[in-house]
Amino acid sequence: MPAEAARTTPPRPGARRRHGPPGEPRAIAYLYILPGFIVLTLFLLAPLGYAVWLSFFEWDGLSAGTWVGLQNYVDVLTDPTLRAPFWHALVLVAFFSLIPVTLGLLAASLLVRSTVRGRGIFQAVVFVPQVIALTVVAVAWKRILAPDGPLNEGLRAIGLDGLARGWLGDPDTALVAIGLVGAWLGTGLCTVLFLAGLSGVPRSIYDAARLDGAGYFRETFVISLPSLRGELAVALTLTMVAALRTFDLVYLMTSGGPGGATAVPAYEVYMKSMRQGEVGTGVTIALILAAFIMLLTVLVNQIPEREER
Repeated sequence: MPAEAARTTPPRPGARRRHGPPGEPRAIAYLYILPGFIVLTLFLLAPLGYAVWLSFFEWDGLSAGTWVGLQNYVDVLTDPTLRAPFWHALVLVAFFSLIPVTLGLLAASLLVRSTVRGRGIFQAVVFVPQVIALTVVAVAWKRILAPDGPLNEGLRAIGLDGLARGWLGDPDTALVAIGLVGAWLGTGLCTVLFLAGLSGVPRSIYDAARLDGAGYFRETFVISLPSLRGELAVALTLTMVAALRTFDLVYLMTSGGPGGATAVPAYEVYMKSMRQGEVGTGVTIALILAAFIMLLTVLVNQIPEREER
């Protein structure tokens, strides 16, 4: 009885009421995150704020800048020559992201469906492009796609001379050629990611589906794909970001040519800021690209969240 009375006794007047879960005061929690917040501010938020400030100026990087307000943003959004790199980047997304994700899903489902000897060796081989420096990849593929390179020589050897061309010197094929190199780079990553995700799916589910007469494609889209929502979001995020911020391949393989046919936003940032003395325009392109990447990342990461809800 005394214990029940104690529990129901109202607090004394003037007594401080504790809010939230028991533990250390909230101020201590802020002290824990303070070092990380300082590093984030110094190396991310402060440079980002300075970049936003520079985007309001017309500046060559040396002399005093001239305030132009939102004119740089208007120029990037209305000038066809400045908009074209963003369209090129969207084309590369299809090659860098959609093709590798599709091929990786099909390859991973095939490996899970059938027992293949040397599966570990296959995973290592398809993942090799990820550990090769992009500079090496660009130089090697530039040689392969050259007018006198192995690809054209092979086409001529089998009597397909009409298909041989300067792949990187033709405006109709240069961007596609870079996109196919990106697809080659990303397929191995997607395959390994999906194999890791499918390793947690009980094999009995596939066995039961086969007993019911399910074929390879039905298993892939009914069993494998729904089981890979998290891995799919990761693969799409990594490959799309890689496509949108592509610089190494374009710079080393085509230098944005021919005639600007392979110019992408990251390359335009370099050209405007470092080579042409238009720092304000270059920074503006970089900020628009960063905002687009952030928006795309948020949208892609809604895939697993919707499944959880």
